[in-house]
Amino acid sequence: MSDRINPLAGQPAPAGSLIDVSALVAAYYADAPDPGIATQRVAFGTSGHRGSAFERSFNEWHVLAVTQAICDYRKAKGIDGPLFLGIDTHALSQPACASALEVLAANGVDVMLATNDEFTPTPALSHAILTYNRGRSSGLADGVVVTPSHNPPRDGGFKYNPPNGGPAGQDITGGVEAAANRYLELRLDGVKRMPHALALKAATTHRHDFLDAYVGDLDQVIDMEAIRDAHVRMGVDPLGGAGVHYWSAIADRYKLDLTVVSDTVDPRFGFMTLDWDGQIRMDPSSGYAMQRLLDIKDRFDVGFACDTDHDRHGIVTGGAGLLAPNHYLSVVVDYLFQHRPQWGPQVAVGKTVVSTQLIDRLTARLGRRLYEVPVGFKWFADGLLDASLGFVGEESAGATFLRRDGSAWTTDKDGITAALLSAEITARRGRDPGALYTDLANEFGNPVASRIDAPATAQQKKQLSALSPQQLGASELAGEKIENVLSHAPGNGAAIGGIKVISQGGWFAARPSGTENIYKIYGESFRGAEHLRRILDEAQTIVDAAISP
Repeated sequence: MSDRINPLAGQPAPAGSLIDVSALVAAYYADAPDPGIATQRVAFGTSGHRGSAFERSFNEWHVLAVTQAICDYRKAKGIDGPLFLGIDTHALSQPACASALEVLAANGVDVMLATNDEFTPTPALSHAILTYNRGRSSGLADGVVVTPSHNPPRDGGFKYNPPNGGPAGQDITGGVEAAANRYLELRLDGVKRMPHALALKAATTHRHDFLDAYVGDLDQVIDMEAIRDAHVRMGVDPLGGAGVHYWSAIADRYKLDLTVVSDTVDPRFGFMTLDWDGQIRMDPSSGYAMQRLLDIKDRFDVGFACDTDHDRHGIVTGGAGLLAPNHYLSVVVDYLFQHRPQWGPQVAVGKTVVSTQLIDRLTARLGRRLYEVPVGFKWFADGLLDASLGFVGEESAGATFLRRDGSAWTTDKDGITAALLSAEITARRGRDPGALYTDLANEFGNPVASRIDAPATAQQKKQLSALSPQQLGASELAGEKIENVLSHAPGNGAAIGGIKVISQGGWFAARPSGTENIYKIYGESFRGAEHLRRILDEAQTIVDAAISP
């Protein structure tokens, strides 16, 4: 796959790669989508609706229509508490927030905007919803995060979190998506709206200090005293994201040796180094995007970064460099279930079907139950809310976990606590997560993992999403007997939207892309890079044969 790496990957973004913010915002307001074109319709993926104003896939009409559809959903379900509304630092987030507020105010929804218009990380919004709803059975709150996550600067995104505080499930987003597209087809007829200036002054518009509430509660989930007393030297790169002002507040409140390497906010993200494909992408799990922090890693005991809405994490150590997400998640599982004595014996470990099998082996050694679900953090929300899941994680560097007392913290991904936990681990264990992963690899084997894309037509993608184990005409994978074939996740029985094939030394999973004419193949091997290459090659052959016309 090295031939796919752009020669500028890891280099500072050249001026020619930066977006024209004024032109992007102008397109947001001026261009209207054509609902007869599939790519210009509202489409909720695993993390809300995303798109670019330049491509008429994220324009004001989309936000107005989706917001009205959410208002309709709230009314139908009797959700009449406040709606927490937060934004990240993408160029389209502020105008989209303004559009959303115009609809919410016109519908009489109590809206909680950030004090001083501060940017709001996804975990701070989830924390606010759960804090408000604790002990309530009526008048429940929900929320919206305006973010396309780590997507390039030209993109915008809009995500709804229901009263459980986590990402909305398909049972919600399917109806919201359909209703929003109906509003687009009707040219917004039926969408209630008032001028932004009046919406800001409406009696239903309020302010909430997300930053103070979240930062002030952090010692309930992270052992800040241990970090402070051990004098752990931390470096954090917010990557110009929504948590940019949270880190200095954390350092000041808890008296930590924490250096913010840059507090620059630039909607062009011109300070970034280019990702593997030459795009600007604020992905803390990419070594190319994390080059700025990697260059100074030896200044700190542990370094970390978060993506633009701060729901994903990247951990850097002097010896290991940037840890692969699966490696760090494994260290976290091993640590938490031995250093959270107030978590009961029934508390389980959650992972997605495409996360490392090392977690399976660790969970068995810890004597815990494994809860394996399809891709998408929404599958974890209820288990986090009722505290039956202690830790949950996904291979794309998303994770969260319970408070130290065993109660819910957030039900959406939290890159801030995942990052700070690396410092707690270093303080309590006397070794950084990179060194601790080496111990786990020596004990359980050192898996290697990768992902490739394979071409597929719309019909083939549909076939793959409905593929059954019986339709797979293979008995071996990379020289080993196939032990199990899954089309449904063992944790909750939900369809994985594809297939997972497991042998003794490795596995692969294949899932169709929701936006491109490709399917994704995830693979992992406990027998080395050559074995992994065989798994991925054979996986494509096996799947292609199963979905061929």
